[in-house]
Amino acid sequence: MIVDGRVFIIAEAGVNHNGDVNLAKKLIDVAVESKVDAVKFQTWKTELLMTTDLESANYQKKSSNGTFNTQYEMAKGLELTFDNFRDLKLYCDSKDILFMSTPDEEVSAIFLNEIQDIFKIGSGEVNNIPFLRLIGSFRKKVILSTGMSTLRQISNALEALISSGTSREDITILQANSQYPTPMKDINLRAMHTIQNAFDIDVGLSDHTIGIEVPIAAVAMGAKVIEKHFTLDKDLSGPDHLTSLNPVELKSMVQCIRNIEEAFGSGHKLITSSEQENISAFRKSIVAKVDIQKGETFTIDSLAVKRSAKGVSPEEWDNVIGSISTKQYKKDEVIDACLMEK
Repeated sequence: MIVDGRVFIIAEAGVNHNGDVNLAKKLIDVAVESKVDAVKFQTWKTELLMTTDLESANYQKKSSNGTFNTQYEMAKGLELTFDNFRDLKLYCDSKDILFMSTPDEEVSAIFLNEIQDIFKIGSGEVNNIPFLRLIGSFRKKVILSTGMSTLRQISNALEALISSGTSREDITILQANSQYPTPMKDINLRAMHTIQNAFDIDVGLSDHTIGIEVPIAAVAMGAKVIEKHFTLDKDLSGPDHLTSLNPVELKSMVQCIRNIEEAFGSGHKLITSSEQENISAFRKSIVAKVDIQKGETFTIDSLAVKRSAKGVSPEEWDNVIGSISTKQYKKDEVIDACLMEK
């Protein structure tokens, strides 16, 4: 488990800094204002990550308006230096928010091991066994996204992490879909339960849908970790801005999640302090349906149940029926438990 007692919320800045460290710091400020638990970036050396002729994904082409000819060119323009990330880590520390970054290749993973305590592994690495073994050898908390993955591949990834030194208890698996934005019909929240049951492990959601309702639903279904992209402005150029939350939406999502957590309650079915004052206004008592004489036997024809601020609870109905009235009652007068006898 990443944290005890509440959902761990990651604000995914990702590459929405557009290669500008000052923009990255503004994203950190938004994350702090939104009261998330961590703000996360992505770290890579482009020449170690991909070939120079790798074509961009369709969503990257659409959101970048054809600015880049290849994915290599796009990634190079978004790349921050290791010194930039050291600077961002210090900035996060000064703002009292947890810094995280996802490594996309091994050199960056080794670097990040020096400055962070939780590793988030992206969906693209689920089948990268050597990389997973490296992360596992760090013996730190790990969050694994599982877009484009099967249960068999997730099982293999877990084996690589655990056999390399990471404790199962320190791993959380996120249901994810790697389309941006993810169609609602493909988000498959129930897969969280499938993963949880298959591996007896904490689960969560890395969400790429539009809006905030899906992560809120995931929390209601038991997610322990929520990751969601955010941006300063959806109109900025770049691959992920259009499918990210703006600052207002991010803050709203966090508040909704915290509200849902509070609404879970203890599970014990008790009368709460907030509803106690309404008992007298809404609960009913046994009253005289007609005028009743002293010495008369209470029957179903002489009694009724109506809202009343006091009187005998209808839970005692069977005990009242057949007993003798020791006083006279007018219609609608509440029956006094002390003034009847068997």
